[in-house]
Amino acid sequence: MEARRRFFTLSSFDPLLVVALSLVIVHITTVNAEVPDVRRLQRELKAHRPLYDKGDGAARFNNDPDIKDIDVIATYSDVSGAVRISRVKMSHLSASWILENPSDRDNGLPNSSQTLGDSFQASMNLEENVEYPMGDHQSEEVGFFNRPKPPLSPVKLKRQMLRQKRRELRTAELIRQDNENDNIMQETAFEQSKRLEPRVTGKYSIWRRDFESPNTDSTLKLMRDQIILAKAYAHVAKSKNESSLYNSLMKHCKESQRAIGDANSDAELPSSALNQAQAMGHVLSIAKDQLYDCPTVQRKFRAMIQSTEGTVTALKRKSSFLIQLAAKIVPRPLHCLPLQLAADYYQQGHHKKEEQINEKFEDPSLYHYAIFSDNVLATSVVVNSTVAHAKEPEKHVFHIVTDKLNFVAMKMWFLVNAPPKATIQIENIDSFKWLNSSYCSVLRQLESARLKEYYFKANHPSSLSAGSDNLKYRNPKYLSMLNHLRFYLPEVYPKLEKILFLDDDIVVQKDLTPLWSVDLHGMVNGAVETCKESFHRFDKYLNFSNPLISENFSPNACGWAFGMNMFDLKEWRKRNITGIYHYWQDANEDRTLWKLGTLPPGLITFYNLTYPLDRSWHVLGLGYDPALNLTQIDNGAVVHYNGNNKPWLDLAVSKYKPYWSKYVMYDNYYLKNCNFRE
Repeated sequence: MEARRRFFTLSSFDPLLVVALSLVIVHITTVNAEVPDVRRLQRELKAHRPLYDKGDGAARFNNDPDIKDIDVIATYSDVSGAVRISRVKMSHLSASWILENPSDRDNGLPNSSQTLGDSFQASMNLEENVEYPMGDHQSEEVGFFNRPKPPLSPVKLKRQMLRQKRRELRTAELIRQDNENDNIMQETAFEQSKRLEPRVTGKYSIWRRDFESPNTDSTLKLMRDQIILAKAYAHVAKSKNESSLYNSLMKHCKESQRAIGDANSDAELPSSALNQAQAMGHVLSIAKDQLYDCPTVQRKFRAMIQSTEGTVTALKRKSSFLIQLAAKIVPRPLHCLPLQLAADYYQQGHHKKEEQINEKFEDPSLYHYAIFSDNVLATSVVVNSTVAHAKEPEKHVFHIVTDKLNFVAMKMWFLVNAPPKATIQIENIDSFKWLNSSYCSVLRQLESARLKEYYFKANHPSSLSAGSDNLKYRNPKYLSMLNHLRFYLPEVYPKLEKILFLDDDIVVQKDLTPLWSVDLHGMVNGAVETCKESFHRFDKYLNFSNPLISENFSPNACGWAFGMNMFDLKEWRKRNITGIYHYWQDANEDRTLWKLGTLPPGLITFYNLTYPLDRSWHVLGLGYDPALNLTQIDNGAVVHYNGNNKPWLDLAVSKYKPYWSKYVMYDNYYLKNCNFRE
């Protein structure tokens, strides 16, 4: 009856209303077909509905047992910045989680009266954009997409505002500092412009013209680089049978080389050089377009580098050989001088006069010097410079020992040009009958066949063609006993107690008599040490791979220099220094302990027996180092031209030569005849 009453009631409604109700029934039927479980749909609706209330936390729903089991799709960014999606239970979320509708992005919050279809459609849209993982708690990378920006908590918002404020303050501070620096720079530049002298007073550098202008040789460098590049492309063009391009490149190479000539800066280039560089650049551009192949060009450049390195090595070897050769050759004026002196010595009959023995030669209370040399002019400079600065020249005795070839010339020079008041003794080394091969180790070694082969056979492994390492040790001075006579001073001067040894390539600039008052503290040799940090120590001169050397000497022991040495001959005899020298010379007969020369055996012989003198007594390096301190040279008591650039050779360093040449008597009759010039 109730159903019938409802039916009759419905039949009394307007036909339009009936149609609407029919549509609703059809819609409900469709929904029931798609969602079989109405309860599950309601739970989903309950789960989705709170998402519209932005700001609600997950803790609000934790009390509902139905909601606790709902799966929640959580979107987050990992440490690498990739967006990830994971499915978790509602009960697993903490109270800090804020729930919102994923579809709500830019249009604000949805109304609570949204229909079931809108809510369900939003859920379906979310589900379509998500690829679910295999497990419930696993996540996977899904790529970048526009995800909703979660709302900031009040604490985070406050922090963000503070950070922004700090950035603004820091930016303002940097701008202020930058403005202050600009003002300071402008004021400084303005003050400097007031003091600027527009006139050019001189060059900025006195030693290198290239620094007159920062770009003084830019065109020259460009043309040289173009020539190198053109040769590389020409090789590639020739290998690819591009004859016209090859000829063009080689033609421009020759023209550029002719334009450069001997120029060292842009100022020395001809006016057409820039046009030639432009033409070369055009040809290189064409070659690059047609031939450029990175591996091929790279191989060519590598081959060019290897070829250039080989050329440089060969030139260095030739340069070293020529320098050594120039150092060995006696200049014509220096060869002429002893011939003229010897001729006049015999023409004037000095050889018939008996030589008188001077008592000063053996007086130990005087100042005695030992000079062993075959160079007449160099010996005269040593004597003249020493006497010129001596306070009491009459107390100075010079003992000069030379070889028989120059003995007469040396005697004639000092007969004609005797220094005032000073005493000169000249001796011939061949008159020392005790100096023979049975007593002297060096003489015995010089007579051996192996040493003759080392010096005179070009096919020897250490010949000049093998390299420059041993070139200086093949100098004839190492064959002369004059170079080794310094180790026999007590035998040469048996009645003397102290003697100052001087090389013939030194110049004396101060009175040397205070050296005789220096207390050597029981040492035999007084010398200036040459070691600086790691330079000129024993390991530079001796072979420490040999156990005989490594077991007896320290590789870090400081070296010293021959050239100006004060020897205590009494202590020498007491310690038998000459016997020590003979022992080590015999041990080095095969030259495995040190190479030839007198400094290595001197370092060994006087090891722990050398007293270091003040460096101002002996300034070294004028024969090889062009960068010495001139003030140090001026203040030195003795300056030493050790090295190949001797002051009487054309190799001499020009700025050092006046220290030596001012003691040469260029107005002397013999020097004029032999064409000596300043």
